[in-house]
Amino acid sequence: MSVLTPVYLNEHSDHNSIIDTINAEAFGPGRFVRAAERVREQGAHDVSLSFVARVGDEVVGSVRMTPITAGSVAGHLLGPLAVRPSHKNLGIGRQLVRICVDAALQAGSEGVILVGDPPYYGPLGFEPVRARLDFPGPVDRARVLIASNGADVHGQLAGRIVWRG
Repeated sequence: MSVLTPVYLNEHSDHNSIIDTINAEAFGPGRFVRAAERVREQGAHDVSLSFVARVGDEVVGSVRMTPITAGSVAGHLLGPLAVRPSHKNLGIGRQLVRICVDAALQAGSEGVILVGDPPYYGPLGFEPVRARLDFPGPVDRARVLIASNGADVHGQLAGRIVWRG
């Protein structure tokens, strides 16, 4: 593994192939049946809020943000977030999350939602969604988390989560 410091960049269309490879390494073919993926299939992710981590000349991680409406909240769905196995446990994934959440909230997103592990995402500002948010497929509600813009958006989250174009 390289000892170079990661550089974080906005995603570019040239990154699509390596991002697909990184996501396949991290999640395998099962990634296509997840409820969050059903939302992502509805429309394009927001490239301006999606980022990659590069070490030297190699892209080693990525995170994508998809514009969504969750109940009446205009926000973003974070994911997939993935880091190459050779660069895991170095803080790259956490930094990608920090960067994309900050960018989304600064761009006016009311909240960033994801399906993930509370112990990993809690220290990054995420908390469990308290309202019933309906995904287009089964989801473990204990893993549905949000980082909001500071407003109490939980009451507005009741309802469907859909792509917002």
